Amino acid sequence: MSIASRQPIALAVAQFEDIVNRGLQSLIDGDPHLRLVATDVPHELMETTLERDEPDVAILNFAALTSPAELRELHTAFPAVRLMIMANNPSTAECRQMIGFGATACLAKNAEARDVLHTIYLASRGMHVLPSGADVSYEPAGPTPLTPREADVLELLQAGSSNAEIAATLQVGVETVRTHARHVYRKLGVSTRRELRQTV
Repeated sequence: MSIASRQPIALAVAQFEDIVNRGLQSLIDGDPHLRLVATDVPHELMETTLERDEPDVAILNFAALTSPAELRELHTAFPAVRLMIMANNPSTAECRQMIGFGATACLAKNAEARDVLHTIYLASRGMHVLPSGADVSYEPAGPTPLTPREADVLELLQAGSSNAEIAATLQVGVETVRTHARHVYRKLGVSTRRELRQTV
């Protein structure tokens, strides 16, 4: 199927700073292969918007997330919607964490217009996109995602829970928690709990 015969990619855009919203709207309006179905969506209305408008890609504001678990909940509720996160200078660990929780792409808010458009197109096809320094690195296979249990452990680690507390909460052994924690550290590219808490 040629690009000309494809349906436009439907997009829902969260509420961002005015300049970011205007830039995104201008980019989307200027591309005949993109269609804006919702814009300036407040964070608390995003779930309703995804259900109502069924976009192909939702562009979310990292700053509006209260917890990475919200991302996992959206991904679980709307698995067909590709979630693209935009943040202020996101670190590799933050982006890998977002991908682990269900995002398809993670991009800096100050990314160049062409990079934003490329990311939308790639994300719409399910390809993982991570920023790499000043450039955008396209990784079709993406980083190794966190398992649901690893995501649970990550959330509790970031909340400051001890291994014993996590074991009690999840009803598993302490050694199991240690194993999950090692996997989380490796997948997110961090080596200490302090670094892990800084990825929030």
